[in-house]
Amino acid sequence: MNFLNFYILWFFMLLFFSLFCLYFGLYFLYTDTSFFFEWELFSLNSVSIFYVLFFDWMSMIFLFVVSFISSMVVIYSSIYMGIGSYSTIRFLYLVLLFILSMILMILSPNLVSILLGWDGLGIVSYCLVIYYQSNSSYISGMITCLTNRLGDIGLLIMICWLFSYGGWHFIFYSSFYSSFIFYIIIISSFTKSAQIPFSCWLPAAMSAPTPVSSLVHSSTLVTAGVYLLIRFYNVNYYMNSFFLLLSLLTMLFSSFCATYEFDLKKIIAFSTLSQLGLMMSSLFLGLVDFSYFHLISHAMFKSLLFLCSGIYIFYMNNNQDIRFMGSICLFMPFTSSCFNISNFALCGIPFLSGFYSKDSIIEFSLLGNLSLLTFFFYYFCLGMTCLYSFRLFYYSMILNFKVSPLYCFSNYFNYMKLSIFFLSLMSLFFGCLFMWISNMNLDFIFLPLNLKLMSLISLFFGLLFGYNMNYLPLMFTLNYYYFNSSMWFIYFHSFYLYNFFYMFMNNSLIMLNWGEYYGAYGISYYLYKMTNFFQIYFLNNMSIFLLTFFFWFIMMI
Repeated sequence: MNFLNFYILWFFMLLFFSLFCLYFGLYFLYTDTSFFFEWELFSLNSVSIFYVLFFDWMSMIFLFVVSFISSMVVIYSSIYMGIGSYSTIRFLYLVLLFILSMILMILSPNLVSILLGWDGLGIVSYCLVIYYQSNSSYISGMITCLTNRLGDIGLLIMICWLFSYGGWHFIFYSSFYSSFIFYIIIISSFTKSAQIPFSCWLPAAMSAPTPVSSLVHSSTLVTAGVYLLIRFYNVNYYMNSFFLLLSLLTMLFSSFCATYEFDLKKIIAFSTLSQLGLMMSSLFLGLVDFSYFHLISHAMFKSLLFLCSGIYIFYMNNNQDIRFMGSICLFMPFTSSCFNISNFALCGIPFLSGFYSKDSIIEFSLLGNLSLLTFFFYYFCLGMTCLYSFRLFYYSMILNFKVSPLYCFSNYFNYMKLSIFFLSLMSLFFGCLFMWISNMNLDFIFLPLNLKLMSLISLFFGLLFGYNMNYLPLMFTLNYYYFNSSMWFIYFHSFYLYNFFYMFMNNSLIMLNWGEYYGAYGISYYLYKMTNFFQIYFLNNMSIFLLTFFFWFIMMI
C-alpha cells in the first residue's frame, strides 16, 4: 500500500481549499459582506442548541493561512516521517484532525461549537506530543493537556453564565456582557496562548515531531487564544493594565530564556512565546487589526523557521544542539537561505514580512497613551529578539562544524525543499501584500524623527550585542544562567500546588493507615484469621478428637 499517495492527495486538497478561502476572503473584504449560517440541532422548551458558522474576511483569510501552512506541513511530513508503515498514516490522520478542530474554532461564533474545536485542539495535541513514545514525551503531553484544560474550564463557566442571556451567540450580546465574562475569556486565552503564568507547556510541547511543532506554534494551537480575544474584542474591558503587564512580562522572560538556550527547537519555541506576548499586548492597547496582521504574518515565517530546523535535525542524526551546527550553510545552502529569511523576518528586518506588522504595532502604540514602562518593554524586547536571532545565526552559520564529517547532507530538491520554498516566498512578500490589500498603509502616522528611527536603532543594537555576546566571557554567576534556562523557575512553580497538596496527602495517608489498623481493616483481618482457625478445626474434627483423647489419657496416667 502506497501511503505517499495519501499525503499528496491531502496536500492538493488543503492547497486548493486555501486558495478557495483566499478568494472569498478578498471578496468579503472588498464588498464588506459576511455570511451567517445557523443549524438548529434540537430544541427543548425555550432552549435551542444551534451549530453556527460565520464567514467574514477575517475568518476566511485566517483559514487561508491555516490551510496553506497545513498543506506545506503535510507534504513535508511525507519525507520527514518516512513512508512504509501504518504509524505514518496514523500521524497524517492526527494532523488532519488537528486542522479540522482549528477550522471549527475559527468559523464558529457560538460558545458551544467553539468548545468542540477548542477541546479537539487539546486532545489531538496531546496525541501528537506523545507520538514519540517515551517517558519525557508522556510528561510533556500531560503538562500540555492539563494546562489547556484550564482554558476549557473557563469556556464551560462562560457557557453556564451566558445561559441567562438566552443564547450562546456571543456576537449578538457583546455590548451586554459584564466584566466577569471578559476576564474569564482572557484567562482562558492566556492558557491557550501560553502567557504568564501558563507558559511552561509551550517548550514542553517540543517533544512532538517537528512538522507538528511547525503547525502548533505558527497558526493553530497557540494562536487560538489570540484569535478568540480578537473575536470577543471590547475596548471597555480589554484596555486593562494588569493583563498588559502580564503580556509584556511574557515577551521579556521568553526573550531572556531564548538568549541562554542551546536547544534549536526550544529557541524557536521561546521566540513564538515572545511574539505571542507582542500580539496580546497590542490587543490590550486597542490595536486589534494590527494584532491580527501580526498573527497571520508571524504564522508564515515561523512555520518556515520550524520546517528548516526540522531539515537540519533530519540530516544531523536528530541533533538539536546549535553548538554543533556551525557552517551548515556550506552543506545545505538552499535550506540555510530559507532559514535566514525566516530568522530575519522574525527580527523585523526591513522589508521582510515581519517588519510591516511589528513596525506598525510599535508606531501606533506610540500614538496612544503609552507609559514609559511599556515604551521601555517594547523597544528592549525588540532588541532582545534581534539578539537571540543573530545568536542563532552565528552558531548555525558562522562557527565551525563540530559534528562527525561522515554525515551525508542531501541537496536534491525533494518535497521538504518544495514546502520551504513556498513558505519563503510568503515570508518575503505576504506582509507587504496584505498591508496593501487591506489598506492598512492608508493610516497616517505622525511621529518625531527620533521615535521613527528608534525601532531601527533597537534592531541595530540587538544585532550588535548578539554578535559580541559570543565573544564575551561569563558575565554573571552560573545561577543566573540556570535561572534563565529554566524559564525563571515557572516550570517548577507550576507544580507548587501539586507538591503542596501532595505533602498533605502523605500525612493523610499516614493517618489513614492508623485508622484502618484499628478500624474496619484491622477487624476484618482478625476475623479472617479466626475464620481460618475454625475452618481448620471443623475440617479435621475427628483427628483433633483422637489427639485430645490421647493427650488426656496420658495426663491421667
